[in-house]
Amino acid sequence: MLEALSGKLAAGIKNIVPEHPASYAVLKFAIAVVLNVVFIISLTVAVSFLTDKTGEAVQILISFALLRQVSGGVHLKSGTACILFTTALFTVLSFVNVSPLFVLLMNMISLGLVLWLAPIGIERQTRIPRRHWPKLKVIAALMVVSNIFIGSPVIAASLLAQSVSLLIARKEVKS
Repeated sequence: MLEALSGKLAAGIKNIVPEHPASYAVLKFAIAVVLNVVFIISLTVAVSFLTDKTGEAVQILISFALLRQVSGGVHLKSGTACILFTTALFTVLSFVNVSPLFVLLMNMISLGLVLWLAPIGIERQTRIPRRHWPKLKVIAALMVVSNIFIGSPVIAASLLAQSVSLLIARKEVKS
């Protein structure tokens, strides 16, 4: 679905502006990335209105995305699968309501995973030179540590989910 839509939009752009410097493939990829984000945000917020968890969903959308940008993580094989899985995951995470002890435990596990693995799987998604990647690890760790002070269960769950994706990405890198 996402691939077909981004292909049609890219073809349309190339038909309207054939001298555009970006190739069809580059346009299709860029459009797919944008549509992926738009669909994840739109669907997650729409479902959160139905479940009355909009505040929680927004916290998850922001915290997950920020940590993902600096830590990397696993990528699903298709954009459509990513949209469906991520929307479902964020919806489930919006219901997390645990004690402060579990929030701290989730934060500690996330911190350990980030310090061990971040950044991973960002080679093709960033223009940040490799020499700056240790700074990304520090930024990721500071993000997780900040929730020790905030104490949000849904942010802790979001950060943990993103941190676990680092572990899955590590398995993919090794195989």
